[in-house]
Amino acid sequence: MTKTNERGIGQSGIVIPPLGMGCWAIGGPFWHGTTPLGWGDVDDSESTKAIQFAVDLGIRLFDTADVYGTGHSERVLGRALAGHRDEVIIASKWGNTYDESARQLLAPDITPGYVRRALEATLRRLGTDYLDIYQFHIGDAEPAETMPLLEELESLVAAGKIRTYGWSTDDPQRAAAWAAGGHCSVVQHELNVLQDAPQMLALVQSQGWASVNRGPLAMGLISDKYASAILLPDNDVRGRPAPDWMRYFQDGRPSPQWLARRNAIRDILTSGGRSPVQGALAWIWARSPATVPIPGFRTVEHVRENAGALEYGPLGDTEMAEITRLLS
Repeated sequence: MTKTNERGIGQSGIVIPPLGMGCWAIGGPFWHGTTPLGWGDVDDSESTKAIQFAVDLGIRLFDTADVYGTGHSERVLGRALAGHRDEVIIASKWGNTYDESARQLLAPDITPGYVRRALEATLRRLGTDYLDIYQFHIGDAEPAETMPLLEELESLVAAGKIRTYGWSTDDPQRAAAWAAGGHCSVVQHELNVLQDAPQMLALVQSQGWASVNRGPLAMGLISDKYASAILLPDNDVRGRPAPDWMRYFQDGRPSPQWLARRNAIRDILTSGGRSPVQGALAWIWARSPATVPIPGFRTVEHVRENAGALEYGPLGDTEMAEITRLLS
């Protein structure tokens, strides 16, 4: 029995438990030049078992993107959910182009004409004829350049190809521009106990949208698995050379600055018998009633720990205030 209320996705009619599963890691390695963008090697059999275990536990939202593993994440997810389509909510993203055979990220394509082509390819890989949530994946695109996308997205809603849509961006001003879209009801953005997003959460509340939260575990840093001595492999996005936006890991190791912040609040996160991961998810639920964190996973045990947070529910006001004091 969950102690956290279900979330409605704007006016879409979609209602889900307050926890989804992020499918970036199960896509396996891919690169931009020599820079890794995946999470290292994966076992597709274990990924499939983990997805099906999540469904058994009542998880309904699975969030992926066409570029994760250059199509591989969508294929694995589609196979794992075969026979369960009516039980789940599938979200994916578009905007990046890629060379699937070379597993290489190429230039973005933000033209309206590309939206439908990208969606049709995503639907084929997922083995479905519609998508519940479609998200624009180019977080730093200029808002004016994205306005023509809204008309195309509205036509896809009308055609029954997608149920709702949104923008994956950390910029509230960019997200706000999409309020002009009649069926826009979600923004995906970074949120975790070490990296708050008050302006974005205020926007979400004002619009009645859902806040889908990537990076809820600070790229895994919250977990006790990552100590200062660990060295991640070079095909891991947190390894070497890391992308410019990587803040939580440096040269394949946890950033000392961010690790110290994690350690400062660990006792509060683990209060009441939670693991640090479960405490971090509990902080997100306490932060806003619109939040839906999507922690990544690669194994059944990852799913078990993530879903176990639902049994505890959000942190209390006292714990939230103490975390704020320690991190200020």
